[in-house]
Amino acid sequence: MSSLEFRSVTKRYPDGGGIREFSCLISQGEFFVFLGPSGCGKTTLLRLAAGLEMPDAGRVYMDGMDVTDMPAEERNAAMVFQNYALFPHMSVFENVAFGLRARRMPQKDIQARVKECLALVQLEGFERRRVTELSGGQQQRVALARALAIQPQILLLDEPLSNLDAELRYSMRVQLTALQGRLGITTIYVTHDQEEAFELANRIAILRNGVCEQVGTPQDLLMQPATPFVEQFLARRRAPKTA
Repeated sequence: MSSLEFRSVTKRYPDGGGIREFSCLISQGEFFVFLGPSGCGKTTLLRLAAGLEMPDAGRVYMDGMDVTDMPAEERNAAMVFQNYALFPHMSVFENVAFGLRARRMPQKDIQARVKECLALVQLEGFERRRVTELSGGQQQRVALARALAIQPQILLLDEPLSNLDAELRYSMRVQLTALQGRLGITTIYVTHDQEEAFELANRIAILRNGVCEQVGTPQDLLMQPATPFVEQFLARRRAPKTA
């Protein structure tokens, strides 16, 4: 597991979106969540961490090493996309093995690693199935297994549960929390769902219009909102419960 640091990172897009002057240190083994409305810069930060985007200004560090100019394939980070980005013509096994083959791992080791990762996400026995035969929750777990297969130091999750129904989303949150705790992997999660964020996160960064409004633990955010936006954004969570 690795730490991840953004230092005064800015990324601008022609439509006015992006992120401005974002600085934050995410510790080793932390479950960190980017929370905010659509277009606030959450996914931009995830893509900058993965090396899929380059900042216009500022630097990105992993374990204190500047990786800003390092291509994605050389960073030991794995990303699970919102739509999972699975290969529909491949079996579950081949999807999970994809990154291992790209790294030229021996076939014997690939077999063992895929089996191990499918067991982690409770999909033993699904190796030969096509991903098109799976439910949404099962596809999400295949995408997670594929990300874990390369043994990343940082796991990046871009609203991975947004396509699931409410009951399945809750179940997957429970499984994801248990898995992250077991592996101790540094995890960065993007969501607009406050319930998800507060259930999963050690710390949360609340973003709006490309600006970070506040970083803190769930309790800090509720008890000591730093800006009027944070106070209003979390108003329902802060409101006293009525009988």
